[in-house]
Amino acid sequence: MVRVLFLHPDLGIGGAERLVVDAALALKERGHQVSFLTNHHDSTHCFKETADGTFPVHVVGDWLPRGLFGRFYAICAYLRMLYAAIYASFFMPQREQVDVVVCDLISVCIPVLRFAPHRPKVLFYCHFPDQLLSSREGLLKRLYRLPINWLEEHTIGLADKVLVNSKFTLRVFQDTFRRLSTVPDVLYPSLHTQYFDQMQKKLEQRSALLDEPVHPRVPLNAFIYLDINRYERKKNHALALHSLRLLGDMLPTTDFKRCRLIIAGGYDTRCMENVEHFAELGQLTEELKLQDHVVLLRSPTDEEKCRLLFAAHCLLYTPENEHFGIVPLEGMYCSKPVVALNSGGPTETVVNTSTGFLCEKTEKSFGGAMHQLFRDEQLRVKMGDQGHKRVQQKFSFQAFADRLNGIIRDLVPISKESSAKKTE
Repeated sequence: MVRVLFLHPDLGIGGAERLVVDAALALKERGHQVSFLTNHHDSTHCFKETADGTFPVHVVGDWLPRGLFGRFYAICAYLRMLYAAIYASFFMPQREQVDVVVCDLISVCIPVLRFAPHRPKVLFYCHFPDQLLSSREGLLKRLYRLPINWLEEHTIGLADKVLVNSKFTLRVFQDTFRRLSTVPDVLYPSLHTQYFDQMQKKLEQRSALLDEPVHPRVPLNAFIYLDINRYERKKNHALALHSLRLLGDMLPTTDFKRCRLIIAGGYDTRCMENVEHFAELGQLTEELKLQDHVVLLRSPTDEEKCRLLFAAHCLLYTPENEHFGIVPLEGMYCSKPVVALNSGGPTETVVNTSTGFLCEKTEKSFGGAMHQLFRDEQLRVKMGDQGHKRVQQKFSFQAFADRLNGIIRDLVPISKESSAKKTE
């Protein structure tokens, strides 16, 4: 048994959060002792496993500002994580000290962890270089980012082990951090498929899929296109709206009346972009005269999201150059064809014309795929079946758990693990 601590900035709802929760579940199933340390955790805006007692969750540093004067979010995030790392290294009670710390998103905490008296091993999971997620607007912004970018590169190199979430991210990592000799291993995220299986049985038992609409504005005979992603501009929800408008010009009026686009996005009132972009999408819906065809949902629960996935006919995935993207896997496991952009992580998960379509970043390409799936039920069923099988064969939770367990075991020598047990 290895004692593992996940150090994560904000245990909200998102792909990064889903990954660390699934990783924690995988390690717990392998008999390890797992806990979380975070700067922020809202029990009403998180994945249920972090709120129902599945894992101990400790919150430190939430009193520190997230930004200053509407700016400096990056430096504040770094300071908040430094505070958490200092707590984990020097102030955590001895009975809670751990053998391995798994951190992601922000690497500045790694040097602090290396100076901890009990010196845990540090595993860093790189979703994508943080410096590439920041806009490059203006000279002052570039100067502001220079020391932050330098810190990111040099602190990642201090980790005992580095993982990335896809081959695409590996190429970007190597192109971005040219001074690092570190060669990360690729560990694809997975799904906790047992949860999806249990949820499907639960929904079928109460006949939710047959007798109840998924939303008051979605009729039972609706053809549902589902778009799941946070309300951020880079997620490109507007492409789904414009493609739906084009679909309306391609279909007979009676057919288009059945079409519904449900955008189910992570929404946090503390994040100004979430608030602004939700309003922008509502305005765009009106401009495109799609009010009767679009439903905007904010932060659906896990059960609501599963219900949407099972009820949908097709999953849309609109971000460009997404580093991995867990949502296409969720869609494929729920036997839904996936329409995604032909870039980034989806090129490693979605097989074009087999489990869905990989499209260009145009409404003509995207809308054409949506039209084809609307017209061809046999194709939808075939793609859905092939997608489900692909997740089982290539991205199974058991394979993910075995691989992660092996990495943790390699990091912690048996002698140290044994001595840890004696002190308990």
